[in-house]
Amino acid sequence: MAADSETLSVEGELAALNAAVRRDLDIINYPRHAWTPRLSRDGAPVLDVAIIGAGQGGLATAFALQRGNITNVRIFDRAPRGGEGPWITFARMITLRTPKYVTGPDLGIPVLTPRAWYEARYGAQAWQDLGKIPREDWQAYLDWYRAVLDLPVENDRSFERVEWDDGLLRLTFRDSAGREHRQWARKLVLATGIDGNGAWHVPDFIRDALPRDRYAHTSDPIDFAALKGKRIGVLGAGASAFDNAATALEAGAASVALCLRRKVIPSVNPYRWMENTGFLAHFPSLPDVLRWRFMRQIYDLNQPPPQDTFWRCRRHPTFSYHTGCGWNAARMEGGDVMVGTPDGEKRFDFVIIGTGFATDLGRRPETASFAGSVALWQDRFTPPEGEDSALLSAHPYLGDSYQFLPRDAADPLAPMLANIHNFTFGATPSMGLSGASISGMRFGVERLARGLGRALFVADGAYHLDSLLNYTTPELVSLDPPDA
Repeated sequence: MAADSETLSVEGELAALNAAVRRDLDIINYPRHAWTPRLSRDGAPVLDVAIIGAGQGGLATAFALQRGNITNVRIFDRAPRGGEGPWITFARMITLRTPKYVTGPDLGIPVLTPRAWYEARYGAQAWQDLGKIPREDWQAYLDWYRAVLDLPVENDRSFERVEWDDGLLRLTFRDSAGREHRQWARKLVLATGIDGNGAWHVPDFIRDALPRDRYAHTSDPIDFAALKGKRIGVLGAGASAFDNAATALEAGAASVALCLRRKVIPSVNPYRWMENTGFLAHFPSLPDVLRWRFMRQIYDLNQPPPQDTFWRCRRHPTFSYHTGCGWNAARMEGGDVMVGTPDGEKRFDFVIIGTGFATDLGRRPETASFAGSVALWQDRFTPPEGEDSALLSAHPYLGDSYQFLPRDAADPLAPMLANIHNFTFGATPSMGLSGASISGMRFGVERLARGLGRALFVADGAYHLDSLLNYTTPELVSLDPPDA
């Protein structure tokens, strides 16, 4: 009975929060009508904006457009409902790494904040007692956010390619049954997350030498229960490497040895420095040389494991870490995985690779067809002597609304690129924290939505002028005295 009463209480709090969201949005709903013309091509409707990815970035972008009365929008995601993004798939931290008071998807509306949802779900005291938001709760918050805002999402849509056809984007999707789906759109937003401009990276010496059932990347589905009693090697210095090491230990691995190339474990988190309004709001306005220098420092620092994540590993006596111990070779010896290091060979039963991702548009199926036309930083900027970075040079060099820019202005695909907006982690060198980052989401989403709205309005300028010239709705409807 007590449990039933508690459930009813939570349902009541969430219902009250939902009502407050609708009321507050109605209060600030001005202007109150959509303004973009509805187009069609070959009898099929044309979206103003198609968004690929229904994770936090895609959902927040759709809401920002909705706030700007751009309603002819749809989000597409390959995952089933509730499985979008990393939070219940390959994210293996206990909590988010960002402070609990972070905001972003709410776009500054208090009743849409994570805190408002959490207090309705668990109570105000629970929020006060909370350290950081558990990742499962973050996914639940995003699920609620999507539902209460009634955002238009089509799940089970794997994006395959985009083509340019007489001023419009023709998008091709495929569902899990293999059926093809087509959609016309004027604008395309790629909100495809951390690896949205490339692919997760596994060194060739691992991929070429080991059977596929003897290694996994940290982004892969991993059966940790099957690792019970096994000797596990983990390669990587970042937070996700430690998350996976801890998960293996908690699943009963006999031992976990985490190896990193660096001489010391990273300890300074540049994300905490970047969480200031000046940087988050205005970084894209800096000259190239300053943006380059900021990013060289940020990427060099890497994101360290939070203290609680390190302790999650260190509390296990069978955990060890080895600095200055990057792997350089791998082979099988009998049933064992042998890994070469500067300290000699190490012997494991299974290895987990936490070496991040490679930025290469040619490795993403949906961007491969136009990857060669996109301007990269190496095409637009020559760093000062001694400040080279192959990593940064490979990132796309973006316009002020996250749009791709052409390597050659005369490229026939240049008009198409201007209508594809890259709201992924790959935008970071050009735009700072924004796509795929909770910390910078609010600033990035607002910049993106303003740019999309501006481009649509300018493209339709003649249409809007004609609308004004034909506007005849009278406001003064009578010259008679008012009724007594």
